Amino acid sequence: MRNREILLTYQVNPLWKFLEETYGFEEAFRMFKPYEGANILPKLIDQNTMVVSMPLIVSNTNYVGTHFGGSLYSMCDPFFMFLLMKNLGKDYMVWDKGAKIDFVKPGEGTVTATFHLPDSEFTDIKTILQKEKKTIRTYEVEVVGEDGKTVAKISKDLYIRRLR
Repeated sequence: MRNREILLTYQVNPLWKFLEETYGFEEAFRMFKPYEGANILPKLIDQNTMVVSMPLIVSNTNYVGTHFGGSLYSMCDPFFMFLLMKNLGKDYMVWDKGAKIDFVKPGEGTVTATFHLPDSEFTDIKTILQKEKKTIRTYEVEVVGEDGKTVAKISKDLYIRRLR
């Protein structure tokens, strides 16, 4: 069998693109029903940093009255991917590969997670992908409570490859 180059199609969903262009990045997320229902509030600080918060409300509360674990993970799910996509540009594909969440203590009140990737990370990825077909990078974030103590630790594995 002859090796053939596989043409990969990879693009932002047209609905997301419309929402982001029409209402802005943060508001598009607030309109996304799973985030709206859990009251997950993303804030873009700069091109490398996002802060996501989630107050404890009825729709994100578990059986014992603390933050539902699925909502804690959901508030952390896409943001490293988005930072990579925005900073690497259209010539790179970024996909979730795996994730792990460690629940440290019950979440009460408003919880917050800060996602930050330095410019050097984007440079490192581009350098790696000049020599390799793909790379898998692991990023970690902590969800903290109002008292500054860790509620959960999330680890995300992201698959990244150059398209062109």
